[in-house]
Amino acid sequence: MTELGTDPLTLIHLAISLGAIVTGLPVLAAMLKGQTPVTLTGIFLGLTVLTSATGYLFHNTSVTPAMVVGAVSLMVLAVALFALYGRHLAGRWRTAYVVTALLAFYLNVFVLVIQSFIKIPALHALAPSIPPAGPIFGAVQGVVLIGFIIAGWRALKARTSS
Repeated sequence: MTELGTDPLTLIHLAISLGAIVTGLPVLAAMLKGQTPVTLTGIFLGLTVLTSATGYLFHNTSVTPAMVVGAVSLMVLAVALFALYGRHLAGRWRTAYVVTALLAFYLNVFVLVIQSFIKIPALHALAPSIPPAGPIFGAVQGVVLIGFIIAGWRALKARTSS
Protein backbone atom coordinates (compact mmCIF):
# COMPACT_ATOMS: atom_id res chain seq x y z
CA MET A 1 0.00 0.00 0.00
CA THR A 2 3.00 2.30 0.31
CA GLU A 3 3.68 2.26 -3.43
CA LEU A 4 2.81 5.02 -5.83
CA GLY A 5 0.19 3.88 -8.30
CA THR A 6 1.39 3.93 -11.89
CA ASP A 7 -1.93 3.64 -13.71
CA PRO A 8 -2.61 6.58 -16.05
CA LEU A 9 -5.50 8.01 -13.99
CA THR A 10 -3.41 8.11 -10.83
CA LEU A 11 -0.48 9.72 -12.62
CA ILE A 12 -2.68 12.35 -14.30
CA HIS A 13 -4.44 13.11 -11.00
CA LEU A 14 -1.05 13.39 -9.27
CA ALA A 15 0.34 15.69 -11.97
CA ILE A 16 -2.72 17.95 -11.77
CA SER A 17 -2.53 18.02 -7.96
CA LEU A 18 1.15 18.88 -7.94
CA GLY A 19 0.58 21.50 -10.64
CA ALA A 20 -2.11 23.10 -8.48
CA ILE A 21 0.21 23.17 -5.48
CA VAL A 22 3.18 24.51 -7.46
CA THR A 23 1.08 27.30 -8.99
CA GLY A 24 -0.53 27.99 -5.61
CA LEU A 25 2.81 28.99 -4.11
CA PRO A 26 3.39 32.10 -6.28
CA VAL A 27 -0.32 32.95 -6.06
CA LEU A 28 0.04 32.91 -2.27
CA ALA A 29 3.21 35.01 -2.51
CA ALA A 30 1.30 37.55 -4.59
CA MET A 31 -1.58 37.55 -2.09
CA LEU A 32 0.91 38.41 0.64
CA LYS A 33 1.74 41.53 -1.40
CA GLY A 34 -1.93 42.36 -1.96
CA GLN A 35 -1.75 41.32 -5.61
CA THR A 36 -3.74 38.95 -7.81
CA PRO A 37 -1.82 37.78 -10.89
CA VAL A 38 -4.68 37.13 -13.32
CA THR A 39 -3.26 34.35 -15.48
CA LEU A 40 -1.46 32.47 -12.73
CA THR A 41 -4.48 32.71 -10.44
CA GLY A 42 -6.70 31.31 -13.18
CA ILE A 43 -4.31 28.41 -13.72
CA PHE A 44 -4.11 27.74 -9.98
CA LEU A 45 -7.89 27.78 -9.53
CA GLY A 46 -8.46 25.69 -12.66
CA LEU A 47 -5.94 23.04 -11.62
CA THR A 48 -7.36 22.99 -8.11
CA VAL A 49 -10.87 22.39 -9.47
CA LEU A 50 -9.48 19.63 -11.70
CA THR A 51 -7.70 18.06 -8.72
CA SER A 52 -10.95 17.75 -6.80
CA ALA A 53 -12.97 16.69 -9.84
CA THR A 54 -10.54 13.99 -11.01
CA GLY A 55 -10.55 12.51 -7.52
CA TYR A 56 -14.09 11.33 -8.19
CA LEU A 57 -12.95 9.26 -11.18
CA PHE A 58 -11.45 6.64 -8.88
CA HIS A 59 -13.92 3.81 -8.39
CA ASN A 60 -15.11 3.57 -4.82
CA THR A 61 -18.14 1.70 -3.59
CA SER A 62 -18.76 4.10 -0.72
CA VAL A 63 -18.08 7.68 0.27
CA THR A 64 -14.48 8.14 1.34
CA PRO A 65 -12.81 10.92 3.37
CA ALA A 66 -11.09 12.00 0.14
CA MET A 67 -14.49 12.48 -1.51
CA VAL A 68 -15.64 14.63 1.39
CA VAL A 69 -12.50 16.77 1.15
CA GLY A 70 -13.04 17.03 -2.61
CA ALA A 71 -16.65 18.15 -2.12
CA VAL A 72 -15.64 20.78 0.43
CA SER A 73 -12.88 21.97 -1.88
CA LEU A 74 -15.27 22.30 -4.83
CA MET A 75 -17.76 24.30 -2.74
CA VAL A 76 -15.01 26.59 -1.47
CA LEU A 77 -13.65 26.98 -5.00
CA ALA A 78 -17.10 27.98 -6.27
CA VAL A 79 -17.03 30.91 -3.86
CA ALA A 80 -13.46 31.83 -4.81
CA LEU A 81 -14.29 31.75 -8.52
CA PHE A 82 -17.46 33.82 -8.01
CA ALA A 83 -15.59 36.36 -5.87
CA LEU A 84 -12.83 36.69 -8.48
CA TYR A 85 -14.73 36.48 -11.75
CA GLY A 86 -18.30 37.32 -10.75
CA ARG A 87 -17.68 40.12 -8.26
CA HIS A 88 -14.16 41.17 -9.39
CA LEU A 89 -12.94 41.22 -5.78
CA ALA A 90 -15.09 44.27 -5.00
CA GLY A 91 -15.58 45.11 -1.34
CA ARG A 92 -15.90 42.10 0.94
CA TRP A 93 -15.49 39.76 -2.01
CA ARG A 94 -11.72 40.39 -1.71
CA THR A 95 -11.80 38.81 1.73
CA ALA A 96 -14.04 35.98 0.53
CA TYR A 97 -11.61 35.28 -2.31
CA VAL A 98 -8.50 35.24 -0.12
CA VAL A 99 -10.11 32.99 2.49
CA THR A 100 -11.59 30.51 0.04
CA ALA A 101 -8.63 30.37 -2.36
CA LEU A 102 -6.27 29.73 0.55
CA LEU A 103 -8.63 27.16 2.07
CA ALA A 104 -8.71 25.28 -1.25
CA PHE A 105 -4.91 25.49 -1.42
CA TYR A 106 -4.64 24.24 2.16
CA LEU A 107 -6.91 21.28 1.42
CA ASN A 108 -4.63 20.30 -1.47
CA VAL A 109 -1.57 20.46 0.78
CA PHE A 110 -3.46 18.63 3.55
CA VAL A 111 -4.09 15.73 1.16
CA LEU A 112 -0.48 15.91 -0.10
CA VAL A 113 0.75 15.39 3.46
CA ILE A 114 -1.62 12.45 3.98
CA GLN A 115 -0.61 10.83 0.69
CA SER A 116 3.07 11.45 1.43
CA PHE A 117 2.77 9.60 4.74
CA ILE A 118 1.00 6.74 2.95
CA LYS A 119 3.20 6.46 -0.16
CA ILE A 120 6.71 7.51 0.89
CA PRO A 121 8.28 4.63 2.82
CA ALA A 122 10.39 6.81 5.15
CA LEU A 123 7.34 8.85 6.18
CA HIS A 124 5.09 5.79 6.31
CA ALA A 125 7.48 4.26 8.84
CA LEU A 126 6.86 7.30 11.10
CA ALA A 127 3.06 6.90 10.92
CA PRO A 128 2.39 3.34 9.71
CA SER A 129 -1.39 3.30 10.04
CA ILE A 130 -3.79 4.00 7.18
CA PRO A 131 -5.00 6.67 7.39
CA PRO A 132 -1.84 8.06 8.95
CA ALA A 133 -2.02 8.99 12.62
CA GLY A 134 0.28 9.67 15.53
CA PRO A 135 2.29 12.52 16.96
CA ILE A 136 4.65 13.07 14.03
CA PHE A 137 1.86 13.07 11.45
CA GLY A 138 -0.22 15.34 13.69
CA ALA A 139 2.70 17.70 14.19
CA VAL A 140 3.33 17.97 10.44
CA GLN A 141 -0.34 18.64 9.73
CA GLY A 142 -0.40 21.13 12.60
CA VAL A 143 2.58 23.04 11.24
CA VAL A 144 0.97 23.14 7.78
CA LEU A 145 -2.31 24.41 9.25
CA ILE A 146 -0.58 27.08 11.35
CA GLY A 147 1.44 28.16 8.32
CA PHE A 148 -1.72 28.60 6.25
CA ILE A 149 -3.49 30.47 9.05
CA ILE A 150 -0.57 32.89 9.37
CA ALA A 151 -0.30 33.29 5.60
CA GLY A 152 -4.05 33.86 5.35
CA TRP A 153 -3.98 36.48 8.06
CA ARG A 154 -1.10 38.29 6.37
CA ALA A 155 -2.78 38.05 2.96
CA LEU A 156 -5.95 39.55 4.40
CA LYS A 157 -3.97 42.38 5.98
CA ALA A 158 -2.16 42.99 2.67
CA ARG A 159 -5.54 43.10 0.90
CA THR A 160 -6.96 45.71 3.24
CA SER A 161 -3.87 47.91 3.11
CA SER A 162 -3.55 47.94 -0.68
